[in-house]
Amino acid sequence: MNQSTDNELGVWIDQAIAGDKQSLENLLVGVQDLVFNLSLRMLGTFPDAEDASQDILLKVMTHLSSFRKESSFSTWVFSIAVNHLKNYKKHMFAKYPLTFEFYGDDILHAKIEEVPDLTQNVEKAILAEELKLSCTNVMLQCLDTESRCIFIMGTMFQVDSRIAGDILGITPEAYRQRLSRARRKMADFLKEYCGEYGKGTCCCEKRVNYAIKNHRIHPSCLDFYHAVPKQVTLDVTAAMEEIDGISQEFSFCRTYESPEKLKQFMEDFLNGASFSVVKNG
Repeated sequence: MNQSTDNELGVWIDQAIAGDKQSLENLLVGVQDLVFNLSLRMLGTFPDAEDASQDILLKVMTHLSSFRKESSFSTWVFSIAVNHLKNYKKHMFAKYPLTFEFYGDDILHAKIEEVPDLTQNVEKAILAEELKLSCTNVMLQCLDTESRCIFIMGTMFQVDSRIAGDILGITPEAYRQRLSRARRKMADFLKEYCGEYGKGTCCCEKRVNYAIKNHRIHPSCLDFYHAVPKQVTLDVTAAMEEIDGISQEFSFCRTYESPEKLKQFMEDFLNGASFSVVKNG
């Protein structure tokens, strides 16, 4: 959430509910990066994350009057986003699910040396960085939906177990147990296979052409490489307690500034006829 006082947020919320466009824009700008980063990690690709983020921000707009100020505004938005994404079926990996077994087998047995140069004159180091960032994001898709959600909440956003439990409808103890299991699965896989974050033999630079051939990265569209890093945190009263001592192993869990496409969507929506439907809803 952008820096703003509780009083400012309260005024913006009241004014937005009353139909003030600028106040609504202030609120949405403050949570758009949070929504996008949660969507990106849950769904795996930039296009799917952008589409889902639009849906979530529309939900926030149309349900704003139901916000009771019993939690921070960003936590309320986060809860809407979590529940939307847990049931989201329109993304690529809903149609083509991944498993750690499949991912590991591909790392061990792919015939990467047989693939010709497909880099299209883009520096291989740049493509390797794109592959690294994309791979660690897509790797999350090997977790089932709830485990992925729990991993992201606990590792990226450091949500306290009480708040996370409320959002997911489980006890804090169950949340901590499931978070520890999900983090252990990710850590074990990285240690076994990944040469960047573990002791494995997988090397991004050697797999660049293979990744291009299999449409995992595209030299003409480097979403992760060109994304602007940004510190995105959830506004909660307590940080997630340390439960397993392996949080330092997930340094790839960076967050990004929302892409221009999502910012343009909000601007077009707020300046278009559809805003009046929300305002009068």
